[in-house]
Amino acid sequence: MCEKCVSNQLHSTAPSRRSVVLFAASTLGLMLADTALADTANAKDTKTPPKPQNVLLPDAALKKLMEGNARYVAGTSRRHDFKHEREALVGGQNPYAAVLSCADSRIAPEYAFDSARGDLFVCRVAGNFANDDTVASMEYAVAVLGTPMILVLGHDSCGAVDATIKSLKDDKPPPGHIPSLVAAIAPSVKASAQQSGNALDNAIRQNVIDNVAKLKSAAPILNAAVEQNKIKVVGGIYRLATGKVELLS
Repeated sequence: MCEKCVSNQLHSTAPSRRSVVLFAASTLGLMLADTALADTANAKDTKTPPKPQNVLLPDAALKKLMEGNARYVAGTSRRHDFKHEREALVGGQNPYAAVLSCADSRIAPEYAFDSARGDLFVCRVAGNFANDDTVASMEYAVAVLGTPMILVLGHDSCGAVDATIKSLKDDKPPPGHIPSLVAAIAPSVKASAQQSGNALDNAIRQNVIDNVAKLKSAAPILNAAVEQNKIKVVGGIYRLATGKVELLS
């Protein structure tokens, strides 16, 4: 092969300076794109919660809850800007407390604790007891939403507890699906039967205490969060006459 042919072949197979520059630019572009994607993913994971003021430790969350109840009792509830609260919560929620409350129409946790939208994660059932569905809901609040505290909220003159007491005393099940409520509340009624004082008040209190214990021990999510001091689970009684919530020790 002549010298000229060899030279032409070398030039045709060796990368040009322009191609090297283009290749380097393309590689750099891909690297920058990957970095941008990673930054975006990290930003998504660490984005500011809808309500930064709700990111609290358990004790602070309980304090905030009770301060709201004090305002409610005093008749000094705050005016809430529901329009802008709705806008802020379109993309998510981070409630500072979860409440397992009775379905009684006289008990409204959002009012009782002077809370705004996105503040409370509320489950309501007659007799405020924790079944599989409510336990699962509380697990969601803690594990997914990062809620730092749970309140089991009973109230005086609870009709569901009273109906359970009467059903057990008369040995007569109530109609429809109400026996499922009786079955859930009955253990607390029986446990309080030997206590001195008002039978209904004792059963209401015992029902709250038992369901606090049930939530605290619910494996594998809630019990682990309690052991790690990530959440606090407490009980309280709502007083119909005053609106005051009395925490149980």
